[in-house]
Amino acid sequence: MGNTSDIASLSFEEALKALEEIVRRLESGEAPLDESIDLYARGDALRAHCQKRLDAAQARIEAIVTDGQGRAIGTKPFDDAAGGA
Repeated sequence: MGNTSDIASLSFEEALKALEEIVRRLESGEAPLDESIDLYARGDALRAHCQKRLDAAQARIEAIVTDGQGRAIGTKPFDDAAGGA
């Protein structure tokens, strides 16, 4: 199944696919207890990796700033568009 150290090199899509496979195996009940525990730990690491990738992508999103007539005048970070400081 692989250890958690290889997760950092996975793309979001690869990590999500691996996580889906782990969920399938756990839900099927086909894995013995010790393997289930290892699968759960790897699944948690994959979930955290996916969340980190999503957070990084969200941070790069920019909102278009418009003037009073609706003309684009620039961009601002996503956090500002969501009502942040």
